[in-house]
Amino acid sequence: MKRQATKPKQGTLLLSDPFLHDSYFKRSVVLISEHDDQGTLGFILNKPTEIPINEALEDFPFFDSNLYFGGPVDTDSLFYIHTIGEKLNGARKIAEGIYWGGDFNDLKSMISNALVSPEHIRFYAGYAGWEPDQLKHEIKDNSWMLSKVNSHYAFSNSSEQLWSIILKSMGNKYALLANFPEDVSWN
Repeated sequence: MKRQATKPKQGTLLLSDPFLHDSYFKRSVVLISEHDDQGTLGFILNKPTEIPINEALEDFPFFDSNLYFGGPVDTDSLFYIHTIGEKLNGARKIAEGIYWGGDFNDLKSMISNALVSPEHIRFYAGYAGWEPDQLKHEIKDNSWMLSKVNSHYAFSNSSEQLWSIILKSMGNKYALLANFPEDVSWN
C-alpha cells in the first residue's frame, strides 16, 4: 500500500533519506505538527532517551515513560503529543487521533488519577524546526521523503525499526531503501 504524501503539511511524516548522515536526523521519522508560511515544526518520533520522565521533571506524578529527543531546537523545553484529545484542555489536533500539548496541570492531574497511560502520550525534549521554504528545499534536494501518518506510528514501541517499517509500508520502491545498510561499506 502506497502511503507517500505529496507535500509537507500538518500531520505528515518526514522520513530522512538513507544517505542523510546528520547526527540529529539520521534514519529519523518526524511528525509535522505545524506547517504554515512562518515555517515548520515537528517532533522526531524514533529517538527515545534513557531518561525517565520523572527524572526530567520535578513535581511530576510517577509515570512509567521515558523522554524522547524531539529535535535540536529548544531542547530545554518539554513538549508532548498524545491521544487524549479534547479531554485535555487546550490540546491541538495534529491528525486523526493525534494531539499536541494542552494544559500541563490538567495533564498531571489526569496522570495522578490514572486516566492516562504511557501508550497514550509521548514527552519530547526539543523539536525540529525549519524556516519558511527551508523544508521545501530539503525535500527537493531529496533529504526527506513524505508519508501519511497514523497514530500507530506516532506511538509505536518499535522506535529502532520505525523508519524501516514506514518505508516498507510505502511500496516496493521505498521498501528497497528500508533495507539499505547505514554504512555502505557493510554491503
